[in-house]
Amino acid sequence: MATRITLRPVTAEDRERLLVWRNSPQVAAYMYSDHPITAAEHARWFAGVAADQRRDYRIIEVDGTPAGLANFYDIDRDQGRAAWAFYLAEPTLRGRGAGGYVEFVMIERAFGEPSGGGLGLRKLWCEVLASNEAVWKLHQKFGFQIEARLRAHVIKGGAQQDVIGLGLLREDWAQARPGVLATLRRAGFDV
Repeated sequence: MATRITLRPVTAEDRERLLVWRNSPQVAAYMYSDHPITAAEHARWFAGVAADQRRDYRIIEVDGTPAGLANFYDIDRDQGRAAWAFYLAEPTLRGRGAGGYVEFVMIERAFGEPSGGGLGLRKLWCEVLASNEAVWKLHQKFGFQIEARLRAHVIKGGAQQDVIGLGLLREDWAQARPGVLATLRRAGFDV
């Protein structure tokens, strides 16, 4: 049986799970901040998620089990752009195509028409630690182009780290989409 991956809105029941994931070493290693997130800090963040129309958070479920988080943030409908990010909290899912499938779904939603549940954007962008080469190279396979290298942008473990800024325009996605679809289908995903 094929792996089934879905993305659903974050609910109140996800609050504690998200804190555990965010503080896990396998997720925190790729975040900008190093400090453990406190319950109070997380509660403030979580309260802001539901109240902010410029953010949209989704739980990634694999075969019905919560396994990660995908989100749009800094959604600017006037400019037609948003930032996005995702993580798989379960390390055993990495390298098995789940991240690629999530990326496809999120890009489709970003550029999809609002009448069909999309955001109708013209540009999607993201930032990735330069040391997380696997992820920024994954983004490039989906048509993202490197637009910036932010030198010494983040301090992790006491060391300065560069950040790669990537952007994807609607027209870039139109060119990359057929190849991405073929790759996902060969991997067994129903897209």
